[in-house]
Amino acid sequence: LQPAVSVGNVGQLAIDLVISTLDMTKVGYFYTDCLVPMVGNNPYATAEENSVELSINAEVYSLPSKKLVVLQIRSPFIKNKYRPFCQALLSWVKSSNCARVLLLSSSHAYQRDDEQLLGSPLRYLLTPDLQKAVGGLMQELNWKEMEKVAAYPGINDAEKVLHIPGGGITKLLFIESCSKGIQMAVLLKFCSEGDNIPDAFALVNYLNEWLQLIRSESNNSTDPSSQWKIPSSWRLLFGNGLPPALF
Repeated sequence: LQPAVSVGNVGQLAIDLVISTLDMTKVGYFYTDCLVPMVGNNPYATAEENSVELSINAEVYSLPSKKLVVLQIRSPFIKNKYRPFCQALLSWVKSSNCARVLLLSSSHAYQRDDEQLLGSPLRYLLTPDLQKAVGGLMQELNWKEMEKVAAYPGINDAEKVLHIPGGGITKLLFIESCSKGIQMAVLLKFCSEGDNIPDAFALVNYLNEWLQLIRSESNNSTDPSSQWKIPSSWRLLFGNGLPPALF
């Protein structure tokens, strides 16, 4: 399970909720020169003792009881480094014998076509290898597959292509997984930049419909935050408050 660094950082926020709620253990780092370097305090600190642990731009968490490994990415990609990162990641996936990869992503809401404006703002994509295994389940869940759009709108509407504006590495990673025979699913939400916490809850609940990572307290619950544990670092999501001295 991993995020794409995409519009609104929705995938990364959703991954935060998974790691925090399931109390996952950090087992290592994903060393790469494709991401902007960064270091910070433990984003999932629960007490003063573990708040001083350091975290970096790409870390790996594990939950053996659910056979789940999570890669959290915390910084943007360096220009022209998408492809090397995808190759390194998929090589690691194959060498680690991961059964499948789930990529949490997002796409610009304002660039949807008419068909995408209808119904749910959540979409999924499956590589051919994964389609054979879980395609029927997606139909049972009544999920909508990401629509392809016209390659040349108004000129040739017959030729359709996959278009994920604002999706970062999503499209490249998906296409590479298709060609390498890797079982990958992309779960994404159309959104806009701003306060993307509600989008993160929507995406992680969407994921939970499939994987059942946590038991839903109530199908009628209108407050998704009641199911998921918000990490301590979210208090600083929009920086500190305005200093009183200004007034």
